[in-house]
Amino acid sequence: MMPLNNGKAIEVAGLTKHYGDLLAVDHISFEVLQGRVFGFLGPNGAGKTTTIRMLTGLTRPSQGQACILGYNLATDLTRIKKVIGVVPETSNLYHELSARDNLVFMGQLYGVPRRERGERSDALLRRFRLWEKRDTPFGKLSKGMKRALTVAAALVHHPQLVFLDEPTTGLDILSARSLRALIGQLREEGVTVFLTTHYLEEAERLCDQVALIVKGRLVALDTVEGLKARVQGRAAVEVTVGPGAGEARNAHLRFTAYDVAAALRSALDEAERQGRPVLSVRTVGPTLEDAFIELTGLSAELMLAEKGGR
Repeated sequence: MMPLNNGKAIEVAGLTKHYGDLLAVDHISFEVLQGRVFGFLGPNGAGKTTTIRMLTGLTRPSQGQACILGYNLATDLTRIKKVIGVVPETSNLYHELSARDNLVFMGQLYGVPRRERGERSDALLRRFRLWEKRDTPFGKLSKGMKRALTVAAALVHHPQLVFLDEPTTGLDILSARSLRALIGQLREEGVTVFLTTHYLEEAERLCDQVALIVKGRLVALDTVEGLKARVQGRAAVEVTVGPGAGEARNAHLRFTAYDVAAALRSALDEAERQGRPVLSVRTVGPTLEDAFIELTGLSAELMLAEKGGR
């Protein structure tokens, strides 16, 4: 493993996790540079959360090595926990405690000096626009506020690396937008973000680098632009169609093929099959979604269906 301050926030080599006969994570290797947003994408059961649990010390790897901010995961876990923040998919805060008390308590758990806990908690409450709810029990906050406070709690000790597991799942549009803006701010502040998400558009917008994992194995690892370039030779057509029978909204149909004419025919055929009038047609460049489908053989709809859509 490389020494501290080599510019790498995470180094993983052959990381593997068995649960009995189930191989949940299969000898994966990757690196994450400091100050970047790293997207870890794949369907349910792909091994995303298991990987986070290993990297944050919640479960032991069966094989392989990992280094977090220069510290060896196998021997320096106590040090690692002091410099990382973890936002699990399900909140780990206390329903009976107020928003402020939750942050102060998390500061205590992370070893923040007593004289600084209140000051940091108040600053985070203001940053996350939760100041007016500071005395409200966590259990009585809205879903968006609960998610925001959970993220705030992971930042109370000024971590250098934050793990975000499906941070915007189930949030309304405004709450999700606010959280995405925060991720961008963390990056600007030099904080490394390890992000899992089912929303490919979100990953394309936020991430510097993306890893695709399917059935515990990494199938691709590159920058967003690098992944998109792998399907650059394919044409994409997006057709806007009017409402179908019993529907009130327009829709967008997107098809890719090796030439524009073939993609267009597919899109028009689908619009006719659905009984929707065609309102507009345009050619577009490949997206991360196109790359995901091409490289994994899975559909973007499968990712969304597992989380109930957006």
